[in-house]
Amino acid sequence: MNKHYKVILFIFLLALFAFSIFNLVFAGSKPLQLFDFKSENFVFYQIRLPKLIIAIIAGAALSVSGLFLQIIFRNPLAGPYVLGISSGASLGVAFTMLITNFTIAPQYFFISESITVISSISGALVVTFFILTFAKKINSNVVLLLAGLIIGQLCSAIQGVFEFYASAANLKTFSTWGMGSLSNTTITDLKIILPVFFMLVILSLLMIKPLNAFLLGESYAEGLGINYKKVRFYLIVISSAFTGLITAYCGPIAFVGISVPILARLILKTSRIQFQLFACLILGAVVLVVADTLCYNISGTGNLPINAITTCMGAPLVLFLLLKQKQW
Repeated sequence: MNKHYKVILFIFLLALFAFSIFNLVFAGSKPLQLFDFKSENFVFYQIRLPKLIIAIIAGAALSVSGLFLQIIFRNPLAGPYVLGISSGASLGVAFTMLITNFTIAPQYFFISESITVISSISGALVVTFFILTFAKKINSNVVLLLAGLIIGQLCSAIQGVFEFYASAANLKTFSTWGMGSLSNTTITDLKIILPVFFMLVILSLLMIKPLNAFLLGESYAEGLGINYKKVRFYLIVISSAFTGLITAYCGPIAFVGISVPILARLILKTSRIQFQLFACLILGAVVLVVADTLCYNISGTGNLPINAITTCMGAPLVLFLLLKQKQW
């Protein structure tokens, strides 16, 4: 049986490799030729390659974040965008960009970038804990989702106030960021993104055993000697950090976090977390690489917001499952 799942994951990896090559060649203003695939080529090294890497990281991170949230809230429709966690991260970024008017000299790049990431993660954490508080008091999944939407709208309203008082230059920068884009990431940005991402992936792998116990409920997990509340706190921090990291650099990206974990379960047909986790990492990367490629091939310029594609890809799946799926 394990061999069956490994074959599926290997197929996912092959798909990621194929779509990545396709993305490098065609996701730009013009197709690259074979001789363009070298580090000395500015377009390849400074634009195409960083964009591909952030697409892989963003898709994987948001998918794992959604998987953890769906397990924590025992709700297949939980996700960083739907529950308002992405809105909280956006609010943190808005505070940094618009209110504090934070600017810093280029030689302090890492300090500047770190403050933005920390603000984004902090906003995501605050909203997640609000949602978790609601989850303890209500049993209805529908009411919980509505609570998430309301908190998301509240964050958007506060963000609107920040935008109203922001300078024209800061507002233009923030508005472009808010549309969701993978194109603004540079090689220098990846020096921060990659270490944080890999650290969070390692922490996620350490959570596999308690996550399998979580699927059977709090009492079963406690019976196995797992500190349920402590592990749940760790999962919330990891999930929020994934969401905050990606939102800080790419803006809010919709439906990847909710749809990919569902799709992974449907394909694998297993509840074993070790396979679901790897499937989300790979399949999430595939989805966002495909979405980025479509952005360029539909618009011809790449100016089409990534959210337009991810929503068109993810929303029909979620609606179908709402109508057809009876058990989760």
